[in-house]
Amino acid sequence: MITVLVVDDDFMVARIHRGFVDRVDGFEVVGTANSGDAAVSALESLTPDLVLLDLYLPDVFGLDLIARLRAVQPSVDILVITAAREAEAVRGAVRQGVVNYLLKPFGFEDLRARLQEYARRRASIPSQVTSQADVDRVLDPARPLVNRLPKGLSQETTDLVTTALRNTPENLSAAECAELIGISRVSARRYLEFLTTQGQAEVTLRYGTTGRPERRYTWKS
Repeated sequence: MITVLVVDDDFMVARIHRGFVDRVDGFEVVGTANSGDAAVSALESLTPDLVLLDLYLPDVFGLDLIARLRAVQPSVDILVITAAREAEAVRGAVRQGVVNYLLKPFGFEDLRARLQEYARRRASIPSQVTSQADVDRVLDPARPLVNRLPKGLSQETTDLVTTALRNTPENLSAAECAELIGISRVSARRYLEFLTTQGQAEVTLRYGTTGRPERRYTWKS
């Protein structure tokens, strides 16, 4: 569950935003604040993962508050929700590494889309970076897979292998995958290994009584 702190000077608006967030699966509002000082105190006590930050607060401009928030909790993420349309405000927010910038007024679907995008990006960060593909996936999780296909692999067959892997309750060998979608075992293994390097599949070894262990693949994403 991703925990959220809603910061807005208008308590009715904060209540609406809280209701929006609580309707999104995987998110939970743990508190609200209506000023910069209250936001800092709430952050110290509640340690949320994400702050929905209005810029027009009674005691401080929101962008000036971000450094104080991160001094308290360096790992906190900030999603700006504001009526500020000035280009300098947008540039300032980007420079301070906000995860998104949403203009008021907005509807539930507008916020849900941005929260879901944030959740996907957060989930895409691997526990250990082993390749450039890991980094690319974190920086741009929506980047089409076709742009990363090595020479000799097609998007159509990649989609078939992906579907076979995702729809298999247990793990799958290259031979079993090949039989399911009608390609050679060698080709199936190339695609499965590619999906493994992309972090979308993981491989385990099944040891028999003789010979080399069999590589078994499981959908991961």
